[in-house]
Amino acid sequence: MKRILILAAASLSFLAASAQVNWTTDRSHSSIGFTVTHLVISEVEGSFKTFDIAVSSPAADNFEGAKIEFSADVASIYTGDENRDGHLKSPDFFDAANNPKITFKSTSFKKTRGNQYKLVGDLTMHGVTKSVELTAVYNGTVKDPYGNTKAGFKITGVVNRTQFGLKWNAALETGGVVVSEDVTINCNIELKKS
Repeated sequence: MKRILILAAASLSFLAASAQVNWTTDRSHSSIGFTVTHLVISEVEGSFKTFDIAVSSPAADNFEGAKIEFSADVASIYTGDENRDGHLKSPDFFDAANNPKITFKSTSFKKTRGNQYKLVGDLTMHGVTKSVELTAVYNGTVKDPYGNTKAGFKITGVVNRTQFGLKWNAALETGGVVVSEDVTINCNIELKKS
């Protein structure tokens, strides 16, 4: 009897695992962006050009409890200014030579209301890992003209860069600092069912 129960449990586990839907990034329709305040008076936007996202969901139209993993190449940072990009890659900020990747691994993905979800996970940046909470808006799942199943999300949130060791700054004569500690994350993600 015990053996039958073990076999039944193993079969259920296998069925649950095989029911998972895997998704990959449609990079040509996705962006990983961020915004920081500069000189207290304006905002500067940036993005990472090279990144990967892998998602495993319970079903093609149900993302409750989905597992999400993300990585970005620090060397691919782009802000529209070559000198600034070089400074961001330097030890003053990301230290790309010693910390070439930013990674995120979800620990929870729960619906809060309507099409909104709370995404919690471990973000590793500059060699430091911290739990962060982000907001995800699920924009739906559709089939494209080529028969591919696609799902769209907008992910936003705020992280304090100094908590990850990115502490460089300079004080202004009028008060305030050159770069804000808070970084706003703004991602538009299109996933393709594998």
